[in-house]
Parts: sequence; C-alpha cells; structure tokens
Amino acid sequence: MPGKDMDRIRARSALETAKEQPVITAIAVLPVLAVLGVVWALAGFGWALLLLLIIAGVVVWKGKLFG
Repeated sequence: MPGKDMDRIRARSALETAKEQPVITAIAVLPVLAVLGVVWALAGFGWALLLLLIIAGVVVWKGKLFG
C-alpha cells in the first residue's frame, strides 16, 4: 500500500534528522522537559512520572509517534 510506504519514508527521514541534528531534537523535547521539571518541583516525582506516562500514552494513542 502506498500510504504505508510513505509513512516508513517519513519515519526514516525523521530518525535520520534526529541522528544528524541532535540540537533540533533537543529543542523539540525541551518544552516537555520544562513542564515535567516544574511539575516535579511543585508536586513531586510521582506526579511528574504520572504526567510523563499520560503524555506518552496520548502520543502513542493518537499515533503521532508511531503512526
């Protein structure tokens, strides 16, 4: 199916970009890390871990990461 081939091409391109330019990846991840840091500082490690699991679950469920 052509759609699956295009998704593989996009995923491979994104992975190659992340490997070649780690600064771009760091900039993309920085807001999530900042929010987790603030939650950790204000509410504790458990709440930050729960928030991280919820964010990861939503990303996977919506298919933005592996879709």
